[in-house]
Amino acid sequence: MKLKDERPYATPEAAARRLMQICRETAPVQDGRLYIEKINHPFLFRDNGTAAEYGAGLKWLKERKIIEVHESGTYLRILNDSDSIFD
Repeated sequence: MKLKDERPYATPEAAARRLMQICRETAPVQDGRLYIEKINHPFLFRDNGTAAEYGAGLKWLKERKIIEVHESGTYLRILNDSDSIFD
């Protein structure tokens, strides 16, 4: 008997992959900036990801220099938008 369903974004890489998909769907506002709320809202509320999964995915992307988050935390920029980073 299975008591819990598997989480689709349980690994940081899976969460990072989904975050990058959301980033690609979002139109940048200025100088390639993407407002962070345009990224976290779809992940947390539309996709039903958890805050821990969101944080782990964001950290995974930052560590690999795929995105850059501004020190204020209000926006991010994509530095490397290649699908080969997940292989």
